Amino acid sequence: MLNKVPVVITIFFWIIKIMATTVGETAADLLNAKLNLGLTYTTYIMSGLLLITLIFQFKSRKYVPSIYWLTVVLISVVGTLGSDNLADNLGVPLGTTTIIFLIAMLVTFAAWYTSEKTMSIHSINTTKREAFYWLAILFTFALGTAAGDLIAEGLNLGYWRSALLFAVLIGVVTIAYYSFKMNAVLAFWIAYILTRPFGASLGDFLSQPRHAGGLGLGTVGTSVIFLVIILVLVIYLTKSKIDDIKLDEA
Repeated sequence: MLNKVPVVITIFFWIIKIMATTVGETAADLLNAKLNLGLTYTTYIMSGLLLITLIFQFKSRKYVPSIYWLTVVLISVVGTLGSDNLADNLGVPLGTTTIIFLIAMLVTFAAWYTSEKTMSIHSINTTKREAFYWLAILFTFALGTAAGDLIAEGLNLGYWRSALLFAVLIGVVTIAYYSFKMNAVLAFWIAYILTRPFGASLGDFLSQPRHAGGLGLGTVGTSVIFLVIILVLVIYLTKSKIDDIKLDEA
């Protein structure tokens, strides 16, 4: 089958990724707190929706922007809920949950590389590689949530300072890649991991009330704004196909 994920990583990829991350944070808070579903029921519902979307994603023989990005948004929500369940329902300290998801992510990467000898997103063309890809992404979202919460709340940095910190780290990786020829696969996955806590901190900063250090837009307002932007960009990618050119043309 053809490559199942975006072949060309454009600025639109990172914009949608960060916004999907933010939606994952705000949507989880909306369903859990504002709609009073609770963490457990919210996790069941969103996990079920993610499973259905993954079935369509795996059945597709090529990259389809609408299915792919819906999967990313849902896996962002589920990854957030996974971290929140450990911290809030089970009382696991944020430092411990961060270590747990870090180990899970590293084990996934190690198994992926040992099995396939590559972790390049340009070679997601078998079911096994796609399974490794989505599992790794799930753990990057869960790890980003735990690490973001640890820094923003556990270390009392606040939301905007946390977002600024992760933005600087993303900038360092970008400079290392373009100026110092950092390995492309390594740079991609480090940036992918860092955009999770950046997006989460940004989402909290926009949605939380002013007395809590946010701008007070609310989880509904923030989620709607970002979902509309994601929808517009996905429609653009579907029509332009700028992230889906053939590898021999890249």
